[in-house]
Amino acid sequence: MSFDYEAYIDCFLTGDDEVLVERFFAEDCEMHSGSGVRRGKQGMREFLAWAHDGVRECPRIQRYVQEADVVFADIDMDFHATEHRPNFPFGEMHPGDTKTVKFLARYDLNGEGKITKLVTAAWPPEQEVTKLSPLGGHPSQLAAYHAYAAAFSNGDAERFTRFYTDDVVLDLSSLPPIATAQGIAEFYDTMFKSVRETLTIHSIEASDERIEVDCTSRFTAVEDAPDFVVGALAKGDWVDVPILASYTLRDGYICHIRTRRGGEPVFTRAG
Repeated sequence: MSFDYEAYIDCFLTGDDEVLVERFFAEDCEMHSGSGVRRGKQGMREFLAWAHDGVRECPRIQRYVQEADVVFADIDMDFHATEHRPNFPFGEMHPGDTKTVKFLARYDLNGEGKITKLVTAAWPPEQEVTKLSPLGGHPSQLAAYHAYAAAFSNGDAERFTRFYTDDVVLDLSSLPPIATAQGIAEFYDTMFKSVRETLTIHSIEASDERIEVDCTSRFTAVEDAPDFVVGALAKGDWVDVPILASYTLRDGYICHIRTRRGGEPVFTRAG
């Protein structure tokens, strides 16, 4: 049975580590990297669970050579953070951060087309790598959108506005348009003092021109907000609002955002 390296990469890009290990690794596999040696499928599962805790890892193959029992590959690996990883191997990452790291990898194969040994070496982050534009239709760019949403939910305007053009326009269904990245940052900085917004993504469709997202926005009052646009909230209350969001992209950056409600708000009172 032959080993299909491109199918392996496609599977890796889904983020389903359990399927990746079960489908492509031998029972007695080993992984050798700068962080140590892992043995067996369970060792691989534990390593990937640790490495991918709050970080999506998206390989982009630059070149590879395959023989009967070995594959050599030059990989530019994008890491997209949705959670804070202070001790991430390639440097601290916050929600919304992206790092790209150059890897060389060797995969030794058995007669069944399974990986018996994986050896990797890595360069310092951002050295000798190619870069994708931030957002678009590639799986790595989809992962970057989730990092953007995590930065937004974290209230980190400095990071989520990195995904905007300077002249971006935000059209909310209940307010006048808000122009420029700075204007959007100031709007949310003010709102977040009394009401925080967190996003739960249900589905996403993306191309190099547009992103369409079905999500739920949860607005939680951190202070009394009697004039909140969705409805009055007391401290501790929250309201869930189904949202359909459309993003127009220019060179991989968001230049226009339009949101509309996808259903009725559901209020939960702290009391």
